[in-house]
Amino acid sequence: MPKVTFNNKQATFFPALKQDIEAYFHQNNIRKTGNRSLFFKTTILITSSVLIYCLLLFVAMPAILGILLSSLLGFLLALIGFNVMHDACHGSYSSNSKVNELLGYTLNLIGGNSFIWKQKHNIIHHTYTNVDGMDDDIAKSPFVRMCSTQKWRPAHKAQHIYLPFLYAVSTLFWMLWQDFKRYFSRKVYTSKLTKMSRKEHIIFWASKILYVLLYIVLPVLLLGWANWLIGFLLLNAVMGLTTAFVFQLAHVVEETEFAFVGITDAIIIENEWAVHQLRTTSNFSPGNKLITYLAGGLNYQVEHHLFPKISHIHYPALSKIVRKKCEEFNIQYLSTPSLFKALSSHFRLIKQMGVHP
Repeated sequence: MPKVTFNNKQATFFPALKQDIEAYFHQNNIRKTGNRSLFFKTTILITSSVLIYCLLLFVAMPAILGILLSSLLGFLLALIGFNVMHDACHGSYSSNSKVNELLGYTLNLIGGNSFIWKQKHNIIHHTYTNVDGMDDDIAKSPFVRMCSTQKWRPAHKAQHIYLPFLYAVSTLFWMLWQDFKRYFSRKVYTSKLTKMSRKEHIIFWASKILYVLLYIVLPVLLLGWANWLIGFLLLNAVMGLTTAFVFQLAHVVEETEFAFVGITDAIIIENEWAVHQLRTTSNFSPGNKLITYLAGGLNYQVEHHLFPKISHIHYPALSKIVRKKCEEFNIQYLSTPSLFKALSSHFRLIKQMGVHP
């Protein structure tokens, strides 16, 4: 198993930044967790998803309406992931740990597993962001090459063309294959999976069975194979594309840096952990209130990576503090002004990585 450590012995940036962030919450007398607006959004997203699911199963409708509603349901499930599950699994949704645990299980209802995701995302990705050989989000693949240290294959020449298709099937691959691979291998990429309790084993299998019943068996029985298949593929295509783009635009763009560690290597990254996060993470569309609302503040990915235990509703305000502190320490603050420019940067990088080195 590879080992990566950061040079935090003389860290000065992050302690100074944390002091300013703490002062912001103290002076404004507000909690770091969610507020009523987040609770209201949660209610709207979950209620809307349940309503559309029921309409698709129990109400006869024209094919075009079924297609539109299936696509919308996929989009709403992605938004639940961004706005509800993500905060809850980070422990930032509520100051009540039981509420966080309960809402974290919305991932299980979508088809994933919150226990495995917490280790994959909270621990591995947030600690070893863009470290090839550790970060599962940029794991080596025969289909996609995301950084220069990954092996080049002839198929990568066209990866900028077929990548959207891979993103479109990514949730199916995640929920119907990757979770089981991690469960049985007891590994998340190159890291050992934390031992699961009996409760987590039961939740894993119960939620996977529930997913098959709710998303496959029941729709097939009520709608027939053809209608189910079209709706199921559309739902996952929209959810996969939405999820992939939001996360990839934060880390896999031209401006972000990558590091590498071999299977048996032990390396020291010379930057302190927080500076590494700033060099491997970029915001996109800051100031766009609609994108911020829909994406659960994940367009402010810099602030999220520095303060994952603070709810996303605070990120726009925190971004001003972080940017100012970066200027004081002469550290580059990565941010792309629009969604289109971030998408363009992502695909330019992917196309560049597809060229034979």
